[in-house]
Amino acid sequence: MLRDRLAHYRYVLMMPVLLLLAVQLTACGDKEPDQRKAFMQFLQTTILPGGERLPTLSEDQKKKFGTYVSDYQVLLTFTQQYTQAVNASLMPVLDQINQIRVPQDYLSHRGDLQQAAGALNLLGPQIERLQKQADDARVALKQPDDLKALYAQVYTKLVTQPAQNVTPVVTSAATLSETLVQVGNFLNMQGAQVTYGANSIAFPTRLQATQYNELMAGLQTQQQQLVQAQAAAGVH
Repeated sequence: MLRDRLAHYRYVLMMPVLLLLAVQLTACGDKEPDQRKAFMQFLQTTILPGGERLPTLSEDQKKKFGTYVSDYQVLLTFTQQYTQAVNASLMPVLDQINQIRVPQDYLSHRGDLQQAAGALNLLGPQIERLQKQADDARVALKQPDDLKALYAQVYTKLVTQPAQNVTPVVTSAATLSETLVQVGNFLNMQGAQVTYGANSIAFPTRLQATQYNELMAGLQTQQQQLVQAQAAAGVH
């Protein structure tokens, strides 16, 4: 009887300890709500109002966001790779186009422009690949409904829209570059027959002048299309 009573007392005394341990584990183990709240606040106050250049997370932010650091990394990886691709392929073409101001520039820039335009042809498929990688990574994320709705807004701004908006710019820049090179090639073929003024050009025959004017007519339309595409995409 004494042994049974002692065993009973031991069981009773152990119960509060086990209950206390369970309470402590519950209180300390579920950090997800706080992490989600901090991450959502960061998206709302910093990312959505900001531009396309995303900040790198500090160590303190990584600690606060916890598991949601990987959600942010999807956005950061795309924007970094997208910016690098655009800067390497599109910007050199736009720079060459902007340097053509007088008729002789068609000749002097045609080689560099043709080379830059060759790299531009690879940009479209590259951006498609980057977007698909981001889309696949996003699908794998596990997000509560409140975060999912907010994240969708951020994703549209930073991934979907830039990828869509840059496509007309790439197309217009490629078309304009091709025409500019054609003009340069045409002038090169005329050789010494062409007379250049400060902002004018003269040909010895009407046929040559007509051919040149036809190229220039298409050029003006293409240039306007590029300007409009750049304005819509925010690319300058």
